[in-house]
Amino acid sequence: MDHHLRLILLLFLFLPTTCFSFSFQTPSSNNEFSNQSSSLKQQILELANSPRTVKWMKRIRREIHEHPELAYEEFRTSAIIRRELDLLGVGYKWPVAGTGVVAKIGSGSPPFVALRADMDALPIQEMVDWDHKSKVDGKMHACAHDAHVAMLLGAAKILQEMQDMLQTTVVLIFQPAEERGTGAKDMIQEQVLQDVGAILGLHLGAAYPTGVVASRPGEFLAGCGSFKAKINGKGGLAGVPHHCFDPVLAASTSVISLQNIVSREADPLDSQVLSVAMIHAGSAHDIIPDSATFGGTYRAFSKKSFYGLRKRIEEVIKGQAEVHRCSGEVEFFGNEHPTIPPTTNDVRIYQLARLVSSKIVGEDNIELAPLFTGSEDFAFYLEKVPGSFVLVGTRNEKSGSIHPAHSPYFFIDEDVLPIGAAIHAAFALSFNSYSTNSFLL
Repeated sequence: MDHHLRLILLLFLFLPTTCFSFSFQTPSSNNEFSNQSSSLKQQILELANSPRTVKWMKRIRREIHEHPELAYEEFRTSAIIRRELDLLGVGYKWPVAGTGVVAKIGSGSPPFVALRADMDALPIQEMVDWDHKSKVDGKMHACAHDAHVAMLLGAAKILQEMQDMLQTTVVLIFQPAEERGTGAKDMIQEQVLQDVGAILGLHLGAAYPTGVVASRPGEFLAGCGSFKAKINGKGGLAGVPHHCFDPVLAASTSVISLQNIVSREADPLDSQVLSVAMIHAGSAHDIIPDSATFGGTYRAFSKKSFYGLRKRIEEVIKGQAEVHRCSGEVEFFGNEHPTIPPTTNDVRIYQLARLVSSKIVGEDNIELAPLFTGSEDFAFYLEKVPGSFVLVGTRNEKSGSIHPAHSPYFFIDEDVLPIGAAIHAAFALSFNSYSTNSFLL
C-alpha cells in the first residue's frame, strides 16, 4: 500500500468525519476508500480477538498472577516480558529502573508515542479461590497490573504484525513500582520519554462494566501527599503545667486548625481533602511529654491547590506550635508515602484516546469519568509529555469481577484483554496522522 494512502486511511479511521471533507472523482473510488479504512479497523480487531492471541494473553496474565512480585522485585515478571518480546522479535532495553523493560516497534524515527503498563503487585493475601490463585503468601495482583502487562504485550503483537501501517516509533514502557509511587519517576530519570510526543496509560477496574471506557479531559485523579509533624515542647509533671511547654496542646490545636484550611480557605467548588490519621504523645497519664507527633494525608485536583495546601499545612502547624511556646517540624517526603502530583490529561490527547476507544468499543460504551480522589504515578509522565490516562471497565457479576482494586477478592473479567490491547494498538497507529495536523479534534 502506498505511503500516502496509508496515512489517509489512518486519518479517516481515527479522526471525526466532521473535521474533513474528501473529494474523489468517482463514487467507486469513494467506496473503495471507505472499504479500505473499514478493513484497517477490522484488522486491528481481528488480530486482538483471534482465539490464539486471546489465549496467549490469558496465559501470560495468569502466569504473572500466580507469581506476584512487589515494587522493584519484579524480576520474574520482567523475565516473562522479555521472553515474549524475544518471541515476537521486538527489541528492548533492560534493566531500566531496576526491573523495568522498554521496547520499541516501528521506524525508529519521529514521531514517538509511548504506551505504559505497570508490573508490581500488592502485599495482600488473595482470597479468590481459582485455578491461578497467587502462589506467594501475602502477595497478590489486586490492581490488575498482571493484565496491564498482558494487554501491552498484546498490543506489541498487533503492532508487530501491522508494521507496514506504522508511521511512528512506538515505545512500550513496562514500569516497576507503581504502588510505591516512585516507579514512573525512576523510569523518567532513565530517559524513557526522550523524543516522546504523547503517552497513553490504561487501567482496569470494576467501576465500569466490561468494555466500557471512561476518562476525562484535564484534571482527573487527585494529587496525593502525606505529612508527618513533630511538636517539640518542654515536658514535666502534669500537675504543674505552668512549668511546661505543652506539645500535646499545641498538636491538638494544630489538628483542629488544619481542618479550617479546607472548610474556610478553599473554594467549595475546588475539591480538596486534608485528613489527620495518626497522633501520638507520651505514655503516662500524669506526665506531659517533651514532644508529640501526628500525621496524615492531603489531596487536591489542581496543581495550584495541591501545592498551596501543602504550604498551608506547614504554616499552620509551625504557627500553632509557636502560639504554645513550642517548635514544629513538618516532613513531606518519605519512601513509604511519596508525593504524587495530580493526574491531568492533556485535552487533545484525551480526545484522540477517546476517539480511538470509541472505534474499538463503540460510542455507546464511552463515558465521561468523574473526578477520583485516588492517585496514580502516571501523573509524573503527564508532567513531562502530553498524554491521557484511561479507565477500562471489567465489572461482570457472572465472573465475580465486582470488587474494587486492592481488595483480597479483586478479580478481573479476562474478556477485557483484547479490548485493552486493541485500544493501545489503535492509539499508536493513529498518532502520526494526529501529530502531523494542527487542528483540534
